[in-house]
Amino acid sequence: MTDPVTWLPAPLAPGLTEAELSAVEARFGFRFAADHRALLAAALPVGPRFPDWRNGAEAELRERLAWPVEGLLLSVEHGAFWYPAWGGRPAATADALALARRELATVPPMVPIYSHRYLPGVGGPAGHPVLSMHQSDIIVYGADLPRYLRAEFGPDGCTPELVAGARPTVPFWSDLLS
Repeated sequence: MTDPVTWLPAPLAPGLTEAELSAVEARFGFRFAADHRALLAAALPVGPRFPDWRNGAEAELRERLAWPVEGLLLSVEHGAFWYPAWGGRPAATADALALARRELATVPPMVPIYSHRYLPGVGGPAGHPVLSMHQSDIIVYGADLPRYLRAEFGPDGCTPELVAGARPTVPFWSDLLS
């Protein structure tokens, strides 16, 4: 990975140690992908839109981890979203929400990078696309972490080549890409 940390608009704290990375994964029940792990080991961006995996408030970190699911539940509640694999949508909103909540409890976790940009929390090699997630509006914002960092913070913004070749990698969430 080229040195993307030079593009980040935030103070940089020393990177997380292997012990800190493992503790975060155990505490929150996900695994960082290899490139996300490498970035956080190199430097920890700190600022209001970056998750602070070292000193952040647990409640705030849990809220950020829950954002993708809570956003979908909001879309279910207002009738804008229903995943076909869940079967027919119950007529009553409360029943639809209960079914959606049960189903969403089984999907892979998404891990915040910055604001509403996420990587799958399933570990594995580098190369997962970074997803911009706002309720049921989910798009690729970078074909991988280095290209995402260029899209979000680089001088040219999000250009087509920075999302080209993105290959969906995570069950369920990849099905929702707009």
